Amino acid sequence: MLSSLPSVKHPRIGVACIVQREGLVLLGQRKGAHAMGFWGFPGGHLEFGESVEDCARRELLEETRLKSLSLRLGPWVENLMEDGQKHYITIFVFIDAFEGEPILCEPDKCEGWQWFRSNALPDPLFCPIPSLIQKSPLSL
Repeated sequence: MLSSLPSVKHPRIGVACIVQREGLVLLGQRKGAHAMGFWGFPGGHLEFGESVEDCARRELLEETRLKSLSLRLGPWVENLMEDGQKHYITIFVFIDAFEGEPILCEPDKCEGWQWFRSNALPDPLFCPIPSLIQKSPLSL
């Protein structure tokens, strides 16, 4: 039986991995319909029953093949995207130690991974990153 109730929109939770090495941060240029061409951290959606830390480990491995050896929770930000059609809470997780070198594992979602100095980030940035910089300038 089909429900006659209208669909209700809910915020989504994103987890973004700030991978750091020698004063550099890892960013990839996004592909696909959502924020195509914008630079963002590895990450994705928090799954039901999954901890933020486990989500960060999973997404980092799926997208880059990097294995996190240490992580710490960072700040969170809130963004309305796509003219208010999407509402996201993004939780940042800092990855200070890891194994491996970044590999492009999802070429349908990302152009490739590059290292940038935190004071020389590329344009345009995926909206949670400027929100993070505004909320907590010393995070990067």
